[in-house]
Amino acid sequence: MTRRGRYGYKVAMKNNMCIASLLALAIVAQLATAVVQAQDVEPGFKSLFNGQDLSGWAGRSNHWSVQEGAITGITTTENPAKGNNFLIARDGAKDLVVDNFELRLSYRFSSVWGNSGIQYRSAAFDNYVVRGYQADMEAGPTHSGILYEEGGRGILAKRGEKVIIRENADKPGKHKVEVVGSVGDTKAIQAGIKAGDWNDYVVIVQGNHLQHFINGKQTVDVIDEQASKAAKSGVLALQIHAGQPMKIQFKNIRIKQLP
Repeated sequence: MTRRGRYGYKVAMKNNMCIASLLALAIVAQLATAVVQAQDVEPGFKSLFNGQDLSGWAGRSNHWSVQEGAITGITTTENPAKGNNFLIARDGAKDLVVDNFELRLSYRFSSVWGNSGIQYRSAAFDNYVVRGYQADMEAGPTHSGILYEEGGRGILAKRGEKVIIRENADKPGKHKVEVVGSVGDTKAIQAGIKAGDWNDYVVIVQGNHLQHFINGKQTVDVIDEQASKAAKSGVLALQIHAGQPMKIQFKNIRIKQLP
């Protein structure tokens, strides 16, 4: 190889190395951008949790804290829950009131037993007690995804059900649940819920239409036509249930107001 040929070869090698380095840097930059974007709140949504402390929330400090970057509710044998209690979302100095909205969050149970829920359009009472609509979740096999009314009408829709709630003409003041269809098989929905790991929960509420989803699967679809009981607005809260020792965690909590 001539001197000129060797020189040309060396230049080409250097150019190729520079190009490879630039490509590697570009890939790293793209990955970094993807990570940042993945952590951003979706357009139209507002974050309700800063990932560091309970600013913007109010509850019993002996049960609620922030651990591992997540809102954490814990009860123990030595520190049991004396009745169901709740961590209530705040809007400055007052409780956050929601009406029509889409809520997205992730939850995880780190205990053998656990029962919790997302309260919405609910009423708050003394000592962080809340009553009203609840998107239920548990460490067990049956109730995650159902619609329960805490301190009220009880189970309003079992998992997989599409229902209409009406006044009971035979019992004034009471309700009647009519199952009008299905949104999926309850066992198939349960099979998609990860035990001891993070699951994504979505609640969509517009007017008297209430929908719950876990890991992309709809769990209930409810039309509440009982005018005397159907709440139009109220507080948003997270539940820790009385009973056996348990640990529940929440993160990536964000909300979008709907018309």
